[in-house]
Amino acid sequence: MSYYDVDAILTDAQKVPCTFEITVPGLGYLEGNPGNDIKQGAKLELPLWLGEMLAVSRNASEESNLTLDLPKCLSAHVVNALKADARTVELRALAPHFYALGARILDLFEDEELSSVLSESFKKRAREIADQAHNSGRSLGDAADFLRGLDEEERQLFRTAHESTKAVRVWMSELKKA
Repeated sequence: MSYYDVDAILTDAQKVPCTFEITVPGLGYLEGNPGNDIKQGAKLELPLWLGEMLAVSRNASEESNLTLDLPKCLSAHVVNALKADARTVELRALAPHFYALGARILDLFEDEELSSVLSESFKKRAREIADQAHNSGRSLGDAADFLRGLDEEERQLFRTAHESTKAVRVWMSELKKA
C-alpha cells in the first residue's frame, strides 16, 4: 500500500463506532455540542484513522482513551448473510471499500471467524465475478447491473478479468489471421 493510495485513504476515512472510556473536555463538537465535553461512555462514529489512534494511545493512568467497536458493515447480521450466500450481499451498499475495511479491522481485532468469513466470501464472489467478466459481452455496459453491488476491489478484479478476456480474443483473432 502506498502513502498516496486513494483507496487506502478512503478506507481510513470510513467511520467506525467508538466508545469513549474517559471524559474529554472541549471536544463536544464531535457530538454536535460545541463547547461541551465528551462524557465517559459516549458513543460516536469517528474516522477509522482517528479511532485507531485514540484506541491505541493511553492516558496518564495507562487506560485506553476509547474502544473501537466493529462497524455495522461487519456486524453479526452481515457475517451471517455472507455465510449463507456471499454472492447475494451488496457489499457496496455496506461500504465502498468493504474488503479493505475488513482487512484494516482485522489488523486491530483478532477475530478468526470474521477472517475466515471474509476470505471465503471473497473466493465465492471472485468466481462469480470472473464468470460475469468473461461472459459479459464486448463492453462493460452489459455488466452495469452486476457491478452495482461490488466493492472497489471486486470492481478492479472485474475490470482486469474483462480486459484480459478482450485481449485474449484479440490475440486469438490475430492468430487465426496469420
